Amino acid sequence: MEASNQVKKSHLTIGVNDPIPLGQAILLGLQHVLAMDVYVVPFIIATAVSMSPGDASSLIQSTFLGAGIASLIQVLFFLKIPVCQGPSFVPVGAIIGIYLGGNGMSTVLGASLIGAIAITILGYTGIYKYIVRTFIPTIVSGTIIMIVGLTLLPSAFSGNIFIETAELTMNQNVLLASITAAILILFSMLGEYFPKLGKVFRISSVIIALVLGSTIAFAMGGMDFASVSEASFLSLPNFAFIDYGFTFDLSAIVTMLIIYMVLLAETTGTWYAVSSVTEETLSDEQINKGVIGEGFGCLIASLVGATPVTGYSTNAGIISITGVASKVVFVAASCWFIILSFFGKLSALINAVPAAVIDGVFVVVCAIIMLSGFRVIKNESFSERELYIIGVPIIIALGLIFMPAELKGQAPQFIQYLLDSPIAVSAIMAVVMNKVIPEPKKV
Repeated sequence: MEASNQVKKSHLTIGVNDPIPLGQAILLGLQHVLAMDVYVVPFIIATAVSMSPGDASSLIQSTFLGAGIASLIQVLFFLKIPVCQGPSFVPVGAIIGIYLGGNGMSTVLGASLIGAIAITILGYTGIYKYIVRTFIPTIVSGTIIMIVGLTLLPSAFSGNIFIETAELTMNQNVLLASITAAILILFSMLGEYFPKLGKVFRISSVIIALVLGSTIAFAMGGMDFASVSEASFLSLPNFAFIDYGFTFDLSAIVTMLIIYMVLLAETTGTWYAVSSVTEETLSDEQINKGVIGEGFGCLIASLVGATPVTGYSTNAGIISITGVASKVVFVAASCWFIILSFFGKLSALINAVPAAVIDGVFVVVCAIIMLSGFRVIKNESFSERELYIIGVPIIIALGLIFMPAELKGQAPQFIQYLLDSPIAVSAIMAVVMNKVIPEPKKV
């Protein structure tokens, strides 16, 4: 038994509860912050609703603050596994629709606040663990994780790699992303093949890739530090209870409640992915506490003016790449988020890293996320039933990604909210198909 356990955990260089030097934890925490790319969600929302530069910057800072506090809540008090909270991609489309159709951020935050309270109550009553058992078994959670990784890949390519910027051509962006991804894989594999010499390379592979990629971008003339020089050293985000207020609109609340249930399915899948990577058992009680932590995290996010947060599958990918699963690293990452929310210069410096460099890392991490989903379901029996439960949601997710805007625009507004979230729709489909398709009779 002892030997089998050693083989089981041999892929980790630092375990979940293993000690780690503070300086190393701080560096590795920053590595998670950089790879999570949390400013993408507020950036998409701010651009779509035409926020002023000041409001857009404040939304990004609020997002950092909400992510930091929510992560500390989960890691230290509730879920207690190595995972960071960040803004979910699931409600982005719905948030944009609510913003434009209501009273701006106050309507979004009001609906988010009610949804967070509902999720917290769901956790405290203990109902969610029965929902997980009934509606989100391993086959469903693994499928959702696979879809998260799969659906994020196209945005990385079309939004940041296959583009031209003022500083870099499309060819240069493709080259930058390719070089950064290759560096990440190289240093990660050095740790795999040369355990003693390469351990430090594997642990720091993400941040090495980002630094070297940024250095190459600078040599190409693709690093613009103007925003860093113009940014205030210290600045405050816009807090909901001070700068926005809360507006409670029934249709917005109902929409957000549905989104929150899908978000819970997504984050539960992430927890299973992290559990699989770290090979730590995730109990029903732990999941229920995680739901309470998720509710508190989303509640804090809405109060500080940020959108709903969720556990990031990216962390599972980075743990798999680096072999470092220490919770101390995730506490450090949470503190980095909080620091960045008040230090405009640091936030601007991170934002100055070319998108192609970040997405060179991001596409590798997305692939790891997708395969982490497969790792979750690999021990399931793959009859024709399971193939459809996995395959049809993937088809729907890809179909929604490539759905023409004019076709989507013909749907009622409420449906458009959901169609803008391929992860949400495909997650719902995975749950429905698992319940509708009967299991074959055992002979």
